Amino acid sequence: MEKAPGSKTGPGTSGIKKEKDADPTQAGHSHSFSVKFPSDRKEYTIDCVQPGTVLQAIKTCHKYDEKFPDENLVIQLDKKDRKYAIATHFPCTCIREGVCLILSHEKEKIEETQGQNEEPIQSKEMYYVFSIETVGGENTRTKPFIRSKAFNRFKYLCVYGEKGREMTVEDALRRDGRFIDDLGNFTLSDNKDPIKSTGCTQPVDNLDGKEFKLCLEKAKKQTEKKKQRIKVIQKTMENNQFSVKDLVEGRVRAEKRSEGKSGQSGSSVHVEEIYDLLRKQYPDLKEEMMRRFPGDSYQKAPNLRKEDFGKIRQSFSDVHRVRELIKLGESVCLIVNPFQQGTGFVLFDNFILTNAHLFKQCVEEGNKKLKDDIEVEVIFNFEEKLKKYHCFKLAHRNICYCHDELDYAILQIEPVGQKDNPDTNKLTEDEVPPGLLKRFGPMPKNGEACIIGHPDGEVKQLDPTSIIEIGNREKIFKDHLGTAFIDHKINDPENQGIESILVAGNKAEKGTTYKTFMYHGSSGSPVFDAQRKVFGLHTSGYGYDPETSKSVIEWAQPLLTIFADFVSKLRENGEEERLKRVKEVAKGNSDLEKILKQILKPDSDEPMQTD
Repeated sequence: MEKAPGSKTGPGTSGIKKEKDADPTQAGHSHSFSVKFPSDRKEYTIDCVQPGTVLQAIKTCHKYDEKFPDENLVIQLDKKDRKYAIATHFPCTCIREGVCLILSHEKEKIEETQGQNEEPIQSKEMYYVFSIETVGGENTRTKPFIRSKAFNRFKYLCVYGEKGREMTVEDALRRDGRFIDDLGNFTLSDNKDPIKSTGCTQPVDNLDGKEFKLCLEKAKKQTEKKKQRIKVIQKTMENNQFSVKDLVEGRVRAEKRSEGKSGQSGSSVHVEEIYDLLRKQYPDLKEEMMRRFPGDSYQKAPNLRKEDFGKIRQSFSDVHRVRELIKLGESVCLIVNPFQQGTGFVLFDNFILTNAHLFKQCVEEGNKKLKDDIEVEVIFNFEEKLKKYHCFKLAHRNICYCHDELDYAILQIEPVGQKDNPDTNKLTEDEVPPGLLKRFGPMPKNGEACIIGHPDGEVKQLDPTSIIEIGNREKIFKDHLGTAFIDHKINDPENQGIESILVAGNKAEKGTTYKTFMYHGSSGSPVFDAQRKVFGLHTSGYGYDPETSKSVIEWAQPLLTIFADFVSKLRENGEEERLKRVKEVAKGNSDLEKILKQILKPDSDEPMQTD
């Protein structure tokens, strides 16, 4: 079998190289390939002097025609045959020297570009490349799995994944953009050994150079009542009203019973169970709906919500994904001081990351030390009001306090906390949950997001939402409030800085926006992306009335920027031991390693990228 393009054999290629071996601007990077444009017999040479996507490289040629959308472009690898097709974002470093790429355009959109990460391209040693046949395996006859029929003329679609980023097969295919969104629990059958299959949740690490057939799950016939139950659950998730416990336990009970695992027959009980959960939350649901849709604005909202919710559901309605988020949410805590309540999460060891504005009245003027009469409690496992939770005290009164545009604070708590044990009437001890630093990732420009926090100091809650892109922020305000009113507010200097996050604003590119029901008390919550990477620190909301607490859109600070600032402070203050520990925890996360490399080597010419 011919090796997939970009794969590499020989000694030393099975291990994962460190980020320093894949510096995108490393000296000496130079290779070339040629490209043939539609309706042109000539081949044009492309000289790559720095890593980028194939499309970026092609656009450097003067013959590239901008009138066709990028998502309509088909790229054939090699002119000899139509064996392989590559995505527009395929790394140019994985293209062999001298290969010719054949371009063609389709009338329809053939590649979804919104879900693609805008990661810097690295050297070819940092990628796994494998191929998936356009003719599928089991259960693909009645359900197409490729977005466009334009790829039927090729034998394989080349897919790639990055080393050291814990990428699964499912992640790689979703990011690729040429496969349909709803693949379900598919598997990959090895063409060389068809008995062997790779599940969609498996890492891509062992797929390099292999060729596969994609196999789908056999469709299960749903009853009408089961469809109704799923519709109820989806509608409830859309309105963001389930607590963590309700969302998971109610969904798991319903699914188990519908599959006969509880030994009961019929499904009317399951539907009533879901409706009962909805009835209990009706007062809060009504208040939330009135807040989100004042007047007759509800009539405009369903179409927008339907489109957004379809994206959210892809990642945050699957039970196994929610379970993973809840496991990561064990690191989220409630923070209580005499003036405010907020949320935070474990950064690493016994260090807690949260927002600095929670301590505005607690810090001594002119330094970063808590006032002597200020007591702060950090509470974990606060998920049910009647259950005991773990309470941690601060290890000392000094904090890393950055009350500027980044608005973050880092507290150090005692390594062991206490909780009451009702069975023995004694205090029991517990350690700090695992930190989330290793899961830090870049700020996505669009797609799904999920927030875990303690709104209003209440029990821990989870809110799936979708990112509002920069270009859509003003539309959100106008749709919510009415054009005339929002125009007045945008021009009003007392409007809490709304204009700063719009397209031309000075903060437009510096954070992420979304809609969430989590307001006061949620400051400091972690924000996750669809791959369950932590990219944001939930910080504030932009309101339309300074006299009320209502807001139209919420804002998260990029965690990679905060991490860079924190590391810089450690370096400036000479905290070598703590800096050493940060480097140990960050090992294996290429985004963090890149930031550390640039800060600790100030002579580097490479600009630092944090989002």
